[in-house]
Amino acid sequence: MQKTIQAIAALLVLAAPAVVLAEMVLEQAETGALDEVVVSASRLVEYKKEVSANLTVITSEDLEQSTSRNIGDILAEKGIGHVQKYPGNLTSIAIRGFRTDTHGNDLQGHVLVLLDGRRAGTGNVAKILTKNIERIEVIRGPGAVQYGSAGMGGVVNIITKQGTENGMFAEAGGGSFGERETSIGGTFMQQGVDFAGSLTYRTVDDYDIGDGDSFKNTGVNYETGGSVNFGYSFSPQNRLGLIVTYFDVDEAGNPGYLSANDLDDSSDKTNYSVDLNYNGQSASGQYLWFARYFFGKDENSWLDPVDSDPGGWDDGLLSENATDQQGVQAQITGVFAGTTITTGFDWLDYEVKNSWTPEKTTYSNPALFVLGKSAFFDQRLVTNIGLRYDWYEVEVLKPAGRDENQSHFTPKFGAAFMVTDSLKIRAQYGMGFMMPSANQLAADYTNWGTRTVGNSNLDPEESTTYETGVDYSQAGFNSSLTYFHTDFEDKITKVTLTSGDSSWDNIGDATIAGFEMELSYDLGVPFQWDWEIRPYFGVTLLTRYEDEETGDDMLYVSETNFSAGLVASDGDGISCRLNVAYAGSQDVTDYESGWPYQTVTLSSSTVADLSGSFRLLENEQFGTLTLRNEIRNLFDEDYAYVKGYFMPGRSFFMGLRWDY
Repeated sequence: MQKTIQAIAALLVLAAPAVVLAEMVLEQAETGALDEVVVSASRLVEYKKEVSANLTVITSEDLEQSTSRNIGDILAEKGIGHVQKYPGNLTSIAIRGFRTDTHGNDLQGHVLVLLDGRRAGTGNVAKILTKNIERIEVIRGPGAVQYGSAGMGGVVNIITKQGTENGMFAEAGGGSFGERETSIGGTFMQQGVDFAGSLTYRTVDDYDIGDGDSFKNTGVNYETGGSVNFGYSFSPQNRLGLIVTYFDVDEAGNPGYLSANDLDDSSDKTNYSVDLNYNGQSASGQYLWFARYFFGKDENSWLDPVDSDPGGWDDGLLSENATDQQGVQAQITGVFAGTTITTGFDWLDYEVKNSWTPEKTTYSNPALFVLGKSAFFDQRLVTNIGLRYDWYEVEVLKPAGRDENQSHFTPKFGAAFMVTDSLKIRAQYGMGFMMPSANQLAADYTNWGTRTVGNSNLDPEESTTYETGVDYSQAGFNSSLTYFHTDFEDKITKVTLTSGDSSWDNIGDATIAGFEMELSYDLGVPFQWDWEIRPYFGVTLLTRYEDEETGDDMLYVSETNFSAGLVASDGDGISCRLNVAYAGSQDVTDYESGWPYQTVTLSSSTVADLSGSFRLLENEQFGTLTLRNEIRNLFDEDYAYVKGYFMPGRSFFMGLRWDY
């Protein structure tokens, strides 16, 4: 209780002066971020002021000013939640104490990652580059009613750029630890045809950590990533689209713990997806429809050469897995006198192949959903309701197992009320869930003398979240404050049966509660400056993250994560950004020190990044040339997101970008 009181007091102290200052200077100002258009909360285009969830938008400007290269890095910079990051392009992200699944089937994560509103097919957010991204919308809290299993702690929707004008760019740069990077891309729009795309190549050598020690085998031979969004609008309200994304990293170092640095293990990782979609609406705008078919593949392999491990495989291949994904989304929306109803159908199909047991499993998931939204009192009060029903069929194919069926019903209710044109209060109740895997439900195999059997009576893991919040936005000042409380139950845990066989059971409950706050203030707006001068601050403060079985704090959960910084830009070629990201300490299992494993504390970290750009040349005929400089880990912090896997020390990067 004392911790909760202190947390509330601290947030009020931080928020109150800013609100008072805003009220003093905003009397004649226009509204701000609440009029921003978003799509993630209801699977439809809507204004942020209509959303009852706590929704964070990372804009294209944020991405351009960031030192990040992939989605995992930008989410860590923004303090969305604690990350688990390893050398070699492997990162998972946590929101409200729940985390993505780093490997394999993304249905087995607790935070869901989307690409343009459909499953990305991976829980490793280091596989998605930022170069062709328009914005990122983060739903904090459950998004299961919209998107299904795994959306318990939150949903990260990564939205690619769509061509709106003609242009192209090329950039190249290099820096510390042998880093070299080149990118090309462009946008196009003419006679109904639009295009936006980019291609990036990057390589980097082994790095030094913050205390100066060398961390060997942390480099990447090469990393490539590409993204294309192509469309044809055959009428103003109807567009056919094709989205293709690709990522490949070859011979990424797999160094193990720094204390036992492995010098020659490596990994290869790839991910691709193809998305065919159609957006349309009637001439009156009363009916809107959307349909898509998508497919893709996520692959990982880990190599352990015979020279360093004589007991390994003859060809040096230690392990590999591949997940093939395909799916369909179809929905239709009707707008009726202040009420919007969207109903639709989702279908997912996964096939997972492993070099370990079980070697092959399948996962099929059709679902029906309905989302309703109604406006009252001159559209100041917006209520929403969502209902979803999922069916699951899983099967273990190799070695022989069996098939099992399950289903799940998910509700959600919320309301948002605009007290004034600048002030919104909101409340929401929602459920999240994660279905058991095919292995957990239907396995039957023997490995190393131990039989493993699935448990057909497993229930899905479930969470129930209540939250309330307030948003205020006007004349460059944007703020939000949210309190949430989540009850998590039926955690699926590995158990040993009385027969000696291994299986799974629903054992474990937890309670997670806390506050989320975001503040930013562009001082140039109310004072009519030519420059944007914008300090910002965002924090997640957990007041409770307790394992109900033991009474202890949950493992791998930080009490506090925050991001703070300052942006300065003239909007005409000169910009600078200082960002500071803090990740609080957390209790973790110490696998580094060997058996018997102990629970230890992973230290907190504070990482500062500084970036700036300056336009060197602007010519109507030849385009513009811009110089970019970055200092990452400005104060040379010696830190790790995962115990034993230390991150790079201070590094520098310089590049040139040509736009035409």
